[in-house]
Amino acid sequence: MNRIVDLSHRIEHGMITYPGLPGPVVGTHRERMESAPGVSFHIGRMELVANTGTYVDAPFHFHADRADIAALPLERLVDVPAVRVDAYDVPAIGPEVLGDPERLWGKAVLVHTGWSRHWGTERYGSGGPHLTAAAARFLVDANVAVLGVDALNVDDIADPTRPVHNTLLGNDIPIVEHLTNLAALPDDGFRLTALPAPVHGMGSFPIRAVAVLPATS
Repeated sequence: MNRIVDLSHRIEHGMITYPGLPGPVVGTHRERMESAPGVSFHIGRMELVANTGTYVDAPFHFHADRADIAALPLERLVDVPAVRVDAYDVPAIGPEVLGDPERLWGKAVLVHTGWSRHWGTERYGSGGPHLTAAAARFLVDANVAVLGVDALNVDDIADPTRPVHNTLLGNDIPIVEHLTNLAALPDDGFRLTALPAPVHGMGSFPIRAVAVLPATS
């Protein structure tokens, strides 16, 4: 039986994902009550910004004329062959860290920085590892399906031009940020599914990202 690894942070009331953005409000729209003897149900209610928890950025996030969350091609997000790139504690991740472009061709590339170990702390929101502009161009040339990181941002948050977002999303490559549990993955031989609800007019949205690993004997 295949093994499934959850790569998503759990969304909880009031949690902070990105400094300066409000945490979600998770509550109840209708209290649990019996609709018939022994039968009851709960209707929840939630208010959140799109960049909450583990989420995907669609091209529309940076480019108004490109695909929004609802228009993302499913072949980039469902059962995609994937590789993990080891970039643990590498502050600026360039092409030399990403390795052989043939290994990345057509794959979901998940960059393991180890920064998710700081999730829920002030340090997590202070910046952390990021990719370089050269790395973004390298990934476009390597025809990757999607890029994921277990860090605050794929870009250096001190750089307002956000070259990695601009380059990847400008070439229709979705970006997944705030992954976790990447240490539990092998370097390759697994597949990624990272689906948002198909919300029209949104550039980002939370996802449940999971990796499926082949069964071990």
